[in-house]
Parts: sequence; C-alpha cells; structure tokens
Amino acid sequence: MKTLIHNDWQDILAPVFAGKTYAQLHMFLADEYAHQTIYPEMHHIFQAFEWTSFRDTKVVILGQDPYHEPNQAVGASFAVAPGVQIPPSLANIYKELQSDLGIAPVNHGYLKSWATQGVLLLNAVLTVRRGAANSHRGRGWEEVTDAAIKALSARGGCVFILWGRSAQDKRRFIDERSNYVIASAHPSPLSAYRGFFGSKPFSKTNAALEEMGAKPIDWQLPATVDQVD
Repeated sequence: MKTLIHNDWQDILAPVFAGKTYAQLHMFLADEYAHQTIYPEMHHIFQAFEWTSFRDTKVVILGQDPYHEPNQAVGASFAVAPGVQIPPSLANIYKELQSDLGIAPVNHGYLKSWATQGVLLLNAVLTVRRGAANSHRGRGWEEVTDAAIKALSARGGCVFILWGRSAQDKRRFIDERSNYVIASAHPSPLSAYRGFFGSKPFSKTNAALEEMGAKPIDWQLPATVDQVD
C-alpha cells in the first residue's frame, strides 16, 4: 500500500485506506483535482496528521472542512497559510483566547506551533471545491476521520474540542470516561455570540490535560511565521 502519512497514523488508518469506500473516494478526488479547483493542494491533504502523530496527539480541534477560498487552506482545521488574511472564525478564536488566557492575537493564522505540541487540527472532511463549502461531504472522508477519532478515544487521555453542530456529531465516537470533551457553538460570526464567546476552551483544555497528567499547551503563537519551523 502507498504511504499516505509518514508517521504512526499510516498504520492506524491503513484498514480504512485499504477499503472500498476509500478507493471510491480516491477515484472521485482524482477527477476533482483534474477538472476543478480543489483545496488544499493535493500534497497537503493529510497535513494535520503529518504535523501531529497519533502518539503525540493530546488535543483535537475538530473543524468541518477546509477553507474554500484561494490560498487559505493548509490541511489543518482553522489554520491558514502564511501571509493570508486571518478569516473571521479564526479571528474570533483569537478573541476568545485573549479573553480566556490574556494572550493577544498575532497577525498570522499559521497554527503549526499548536500542532507540534500535540493539538491535532482535524477537519471532518479533508478536501473542498473552491467556493463551495461542504462540497466533498459524504464522499468518504468521514470514514477516515471517524476512524481517527475512534482510535484516539480508545487510547484515552485526549481532549476533544468540538465547536459547532458538525463537530459535535462526532461526540458519539468518544468515550468520555477516559477522554474529555469541550463543546460549544462554532466560532463563526454567525454563531460565536451564541455560546462560543466566554466558553474558555483553552483554559479548560489545559486544566483537563493537567488532571490527566499531561503537559498543558502553550497557546501563545509565535509572533511571526518564520519562528514556527
């Protein structure tokens, strides 16, 4: 089998990659990338898994699908490429981070420093057609990401941050006896004032990690992208 992810996620997800649903998804994506504008770039599809191995994952921030406008998507939920304007949802995440922990917003949306500390920036669906949110929903990605969530849940000791209805649909796959769930409204401007603002997900995550004997996340992003790598 071709190696799709270059760490322990490859073995975790190998049964799904070998299945009929993924084969159909692969054919669909080959046609989409050939005839449509699809995000993220093909070699960034599994970026979230590449940035954060299964072994190192201790927090999951679950999004819906990639940003669908040009130059934004990097294959990690809520993050955008260096030099790209911060999208409204991420701007609201930064506002809540400042309210929660007093961390002032940075001027970029490249979240890799969270990922390298064990925050899996996962979308439920890993690709999208330009300008068409949810356009690849129901094509097979859910089987991949459900398997990832189930594997982390079975391992235990993980904090799952579920923002919005789409993310909260995955709650049924999480064993809350050995993991911790933080659920609230989505940070989108359409819903942030209905329970996202004031939810304190960052301090709650760190409290849960410490309770489980894990090192908390330093949510302070580097001031510039060139400090990330």
